[in-house]
Amino acid sequence: MPLQATSGAASYDGFGGGVAVEPVYIEQIFSTYLYTGNGSTQTITNGIDLAGKGGMVWQKVRTDSGSSCQMFDTARGIYQRLSTAQTNAQLSWSPYGVTAFGSTGFTIADTSGGDYGCNGSPGGTYAGNGTYVSWTFRKQPKFFDIQTWTGNSTVRTISHNLGSVPGCIIVKSVSAGGNSWYVYHRSLDITSGKTIALNLTNAAFTNGDIFNSTLATATEFTIGIDSAVNNTGVTNIAYIFAHDAGGFGLTGTDNVISCGSFTNNGSGAASVTLGYEPQWVVIKNSQAAEGWLIADNMRGMPVGSADAYLQANSSAAEASYDYIDPTATGFNIKGLNSSQTYIYIAIRRGPMKVPTTGTSVFAPLAVNNATGTVNTTNFPIDLQMQFYRPGGISPGTSQWIDRLRGFSSTSTDSGTRLYTTGTQAEAATAIGTLFNNTGFSTGASWANVSMSYNNLRRAPSFFDVVCYTGTGSARTLSHNLAVVPEMAIIKCRTAASTTWNTYHTGLGYFSNGIDLQLTDAVRGGGPFSAAPTATLFTPQTGGGSFVDANASGDTYVAYLFATCSGVSKVGTYTGTGALQTVNCGFTGGARFVLIKRTDSTGDWWTYDSARGISSGNDPYLFLNSTAAEVTSTNYVDTDSTGFKVTAAAPAGLNASGGTYIFLAIA
Repeated sequence: MPLQATSGAASYDGFGGGVAVEPVYIEQIFSTYLYTGNGSTQTITNGIDLAGKGGMVWQKVRTDSGSSCQMFDTARGIYQRLSTAQTNAQLSWSPYGVTAFGSTGFTIADTSGGDYGCNGSPGGTYAGNGTYVSWTFRKQPKFFDIQTWTGNSTVRTISHNLGSVPGCIIVKSVSAGGNSWYVYHRSLDITSGKTIALNLTNAAFTNGDIFNSTLATATEFTIGIDSAVNNTGVTNIAYIFAHDAGGFGLTGTDNVISCGSFTNNGSGAASVTLGYEPQWVVIKNSQAAEGWLIADNMRGMPVGSADAYLQANSSAAEASYDYIDPTATGFNIKGLNSSQTYIYIAIRRGPMKVPTTGTSVFAPLAVNNATGTVNTTNFPIDLQMQFYRPGGISPGTSQWIDRLRGFSSTSTDSGTRLYTTGTQAEAATAIGTLFNNTGFSTGASWANVSMSYNNLRRAPSFFDVVCYTGTGSARTLSHNLAVVPEMAIIKCRTAASTTWNTYHTGLGYFSNGIDLQLTDAVRGGGPFSAAPTATLFTPQTGGGSFVDANASGDTYVAYLFATCSGVSKVGTYTGTGALQTVNCGFTGGARFVLIKRTDSTGDWWTYDSARGISSGNDPYLFLNSTAAEVTSTNYVDTDSTGFKVTAAAPAGLNASGGTYIFLAIA
């Protein structure tokens, strides 16, 4: 279905100098933020310093077809709106639109029913407040810059501060209407005068008077004599995007933005290698009339199901179709026009920085609340372990929801879930939660019942998720954990009667495995056919459903965990039958503990601080069972360094001489 035409070490500065600077990460300079309008004024806190650094907010109402994408930026100032689907000059919208640029975000006000609302019910066509998305770009060398100039009708160069050769430049006249948004893209034939219009569906066309058929450099770009970009006395603006310029991460060498192209095969599919997993992708057919698709992982860009997309050239409401499947190193495309060439801009997924506190990547919640209740984690959720605490639900009271396989961020709680209590395939059904930037809202499916939610965020050295399709032959797969995985849980998404194939360093050998849905002891056959590395893992092929993690045509998800100092611990202990402390290197104790006996049968015990890990009763639930939560025991207690296993604990937790694996999170 083609788019319709409708921590710690210093890096170095971005200019080749030897001045030590603090590392910069993508989470400091880019944000996709979802919010619900309130018809008045609200502040969006996304952690981006616009007041001190400058930048741009690109915003769109998701639920209404009467409002196009609009841009506000620090170069033009507050209230000044440009619509990417229109040729109009900027509108000075005081006192509405973006009313302030702050050190951690921006503030918006709305006309409460006006035509291009930022914070209400645009056009009066949406029953209740609208839902919105904002994409915030901070000015930063080797990522993004903004420049303005006044036209003089002669060929001229415009200096920029990108510190690298631009990959894409979007230009618009600000003080005069009737002019398109013209786009310079490195994958177009610039020297032959090729350009393309952001506000149109048209293919790339030739007009050498826009960018003067001249390639941009690391210090400037060229504007021709066309009145749309250089009319005498008219103010113009350029949004300038870098391409594979490095400059980020702990070493200062990581790329965070790429501008490129791909050509689809005869089936309208292609594979793009970026060297990282993207969180935001814009694509446009450069050979035929199609819209400018914008997708991101906050609204939904899952692997194997429909992506939520908007179009820069259209006021249409958000729609969905399965176009983009992110990979650990790029993205796969499907469903577009066959044998056509597309240009793209892609931005790296974050966070890139290794976490230093457990609260930044893990939040346990135990709730019983009504539909629509907002539950706060203070970070976007990548994996949610759900437990129905009363138990007894078939096919499972324990289920996992994750962002990469598909979730909901709208008014419906539909998505995909996997039941850890059995071997079922993935189910596309009501998942009971609606993800947002700082937590989730309770959906109708889990309203007014007693629930436990263990929420995790992907982060280097802590936790990663990889989705892939099996090939049936030996292969390696990339991951973004950045360290060697010490625990991996792999589940087939599409085939029934397939195990939760689990690897743990404590099992003694990389090919040993254990089943998350069973009480069985360790077995000789696991998900890996070679030891994992800091960048790769090798899924096992063959050996039946209880070993195979790479059957041809089946799709899989891999959850990867590692020990992160002060944040998480993947480890082992030997039972004593007496009180013992398991030191995880924490300073404030464990807030989550998962334990499994490996030398004999035993359940997968889970404890968390929301339900209670104390010196008294410690409620537990099993990942492998539909049994109700047990609250009347004292088996696992907290300790400042990790957790304690008490003398009262049964053989499943502390048999003398028994061997146990665990995952603990601070």
